[in-house]
Amino acid sequence: MPKMKTKSSAKKRFKLTGTGKIKRKHAFKSHILTKKSKKRKLKLTHDALVHKADEDNIKTLLRLK
Repeated sequence: MPKMKTKSSAKKRFKLTGTGKIKRKHAFKSHILTKKSKKRKLKLTHDALVHKADEDNIKTLLRLK
């Protein structure tokens, strides 16, 4: 039986932390930045953690489960 491949799209979007949580980037930071406030853009810069309800699906995509 061959090894299962990870989904390339998920591999590029998510990173695993040392404690096993999944990090993600914020959306809405790629274009049309002129109308967004400096405060809003700064908050979108920082990484966030994936919600607990979505963790199982993402771990499946990354073949961690």
